[in-house]
Amino acid sequence: MTSCNIAGTSAYTPTTENPWNAAKVRHVYRRLGYGATPATVNLALAGTPQELIDQLLSEAISMPNTEAPAWANWTIDNFTNFDEENEDYIRDWKFQAARDIFSKGLKARMAFFWSNHFVTQLDTYFYAPYLYQYWDVLQTYALGNFREFVRVIGINNAMLIFLNGFENTEAEPNENYARELFELFTLGADNGYTQEDIEEASRALTGYNHWESFGSPITFEASTFDATDKTIFGQTGPWGYDDLINILFEQRGDLIAPYICTKLYTYFVSPDVNEDIIAIMAQTFIDNDFEIAPVLDQLFKSEHFFDPDAEGGIIKSPYDLVSTYLTESGFQYNDAEDEVTGLIVYITDTLGQDLFQPIDVAGWQRNQDWINSSTLTGRWLGMEYVSWNMWDFSKDQFRQFAKDLTGDSNDPAFITRTIVDYFISKPLYTESDYEVATSIFRWEVPENYFDDGTWDLDWSSADYQTLLLIFHIFKMPEFQLK
Repeated sequence: MTSCNIAGTSAYTPTTENPWNAAKVRHVYRRLGYGATPATVNLALAGTPQELIDQLLSEAISMPNTEAPAWANWTIDNFTNFDEENEDYIRDWKFQAARDIFSKGLKARMAFFWSNHFVTQLDTYFYAPYLYQYWDVLQTYALGNFREFVRVIGINNAMLIFLNGFENTEAEPNENYARELFELFTLGADNGYTQEDIEEASRALTGYNHWESFGSPITFEASTFDATDKTIFGQTGPWGYDDLINILFEQRGDLIAPYICTKLYTYFVSPDVNEDIIAIMAQTFIDNDFEIAPVLDQLFKSEHFFDPDAEGGIIKSPYDLVSTYLTESGFQYNDAEDEVTGLIVYITDTLGQDLFQPIDVAGWQRNQDWINSSTLTGRWLGMEYVSWNMWDFSKDQFRQFAKDLTGDSNDPAFITRTIVDYFISKPLYTESDYEVATSIFRWEVPENYFDDGTWDLDWSSADYQTLLLIFHIFKMPEFQLK
């Protein structure tokens, strides 16, 4: 579908009709990261939109990768009890990646985005060092050069196993990686390549078939490489791996750019595309030699990104749902034994987003695919489970949250509206929706206590009332959107 957002790519300048306010700041943080606390929002409001984007991009680019675990480059010979230790390390790294997603803002969001573009499936290779190495590459190139990203990811150990590059030899060519390189990773389905191009490219990709022992790096083996001439996109020669990547970007760069920019646009702005904006982004991509950061810089600073039509139009993924709530609520929880991290990984898996295990090589299709009759109920219950852990850790933090957000108001209607508006991207559709929410918040407190001002947020039940309101917000359609 075509987007209703017709704003351009000129830098966003706040106006009376489209002001720079807390809702706009939360829009930025929900799209570029996973939400922001009120204190972070207030800091952003002290500057300009352009300064905030510069800050977030700069932080992401300069942020170091997650520190390597001791077993990052082990082979099977380094394990004492392979089956047990490998499974434990995989669990540990999934939890670590989940914590990265919660806490590392745009860098982690981009790494996670690319894991759904350069898809591998953990169940296929199921080897902890390869899992770490894959996540490390995604972090390294998250905002870097896309051509070099493509070059490196194709000979990543996890990818070589998943898409059968390890089995691709001169004697027995395997077309899997060549096909997905064109169809999913760079050009898009049936866009600028033929079956003959796939066959010829697969021959250029041969040779990555050697390892010293199970789990060691997969390296190039000249004896299994097809050194004869291949014709790829009209170019003939004894092409190898690097030659193929160079030819692909030289001959099909004008197709790669809009394909990748469309994926970035639908992820960050709207599932309904504006082709004019895509074309501008694509030209920026080409002009900057396929560097990712300048494209993001242009998009995130634009009137288009800050247009009201860009707000509240994307369905939250399971990780969006949980991670943004954790950040924006600021609620504390006991995770000493990875209890909550494990719960979150389990909940997001149950809701259809199993970390490092997209549904197929094309990845999660996102947006409406996240919602159906069973997952919607699961989203409500999952958020409640997480909140009960926070409640057990400290009931009073729910009271304090309401106090801090509302200036310690004793007006239940104002408290309700403020908390509801804080957690959703756009106001509720009707006043009656707020009235229903207010009635939930009032709970069983006698009406006269509100009328005469007896009740306030120090009331004994105020913490539980806040929890009930938050549970009600979880079930709002608006809460499912960002």
